[in-house]
Amino acid sequence: MKRAAKTELDNAVVEEHCRNLRLPTIAAQYERMAQEAVQSNQTHTAYLAELLGAEVDERERHTIERRIREARLPRIKTLEEFNFSEAPHIPAKLIRELAEGGYLKRTEPVILLGDSGTGKTHLASGLCIAACQQKRRVRFVTAAGLVNDLIEAQHHNLLGRALSRWARWDLIALDEVGYVPFAAVGAELLFQVIAERAEKATLIITTNLPFSEWTQVFPSARLCQALLDRVTDRAHIIETGTESYRFRRTVERKQQQQAAA
Repeated sequence: MKRAAKTELDNAVVEEHCRNLRLPTIAAQYERMAQEAVQSNQTHTAYLAELLGAEVDERERHTIERRIREARLPRIKTLEEFNFSEAPHIPAKLIRELAEGGYLKRTEPVILLGDSGTGKTHLASGLCIAACQQKRRVRFVTAAGLVNDLIEAQHHNLLGRALSRWARWDLIALDEVGYVPFAAVGAELLFQVIAERAEKATLIITTNLPFSEWTQVFPSARLCQALLDRVTDRAHIIETGTESYRFRRTVERKQQQQAAA
């Protein structure tokens, strides 16, 4: 058999094996990397290691992309994009330490407390992305959205299934606690999700209300106290302040437009 024909046959066999074993990156790169290995006098083992490494890297990239899609973030905002210099009171060192993921292993809650526009959702989103990059299962949801999901499930006699579904996430980011008051049923359902996660899985909460005013959102003072006991135990409580950066940016843009006119 001529060498060219044998090479073509060998390539077809390799590609067939890659399809059967679901190794698309190896199928796409083995020939190019083989030529490079010959040119650089690589050993067979070194070539194989690089080829397998490319497959692993690509799988990890796809896993992270899938985790980010599953998180259902309102916007993709990373911690690298957050301007800590505009918010010197926010502990940048602590935020970066949290991004390393230790709090997830220790199941420590994170509470971001501050007025609207102070960066709470951006920081929560950034921590979610960091967790996705560590291949954690993450879900971002507003408090009202979670309560509505649970009420609808209860209405269809599927509450147990819904609670199990929410329990599977390594990290839930619960956004906008305090913006909408809950009826008794909604508050109790939300408490079930939070109580189930206590010391088992991690929760990030963003809120515009100091803890003393949470009774404005949760109608039962006893339930509110029980909920606070769980979310604040071992929690990292980070205050983002009262000055709205969104409002300040809007003012600055208008001033620049007026100056340019």
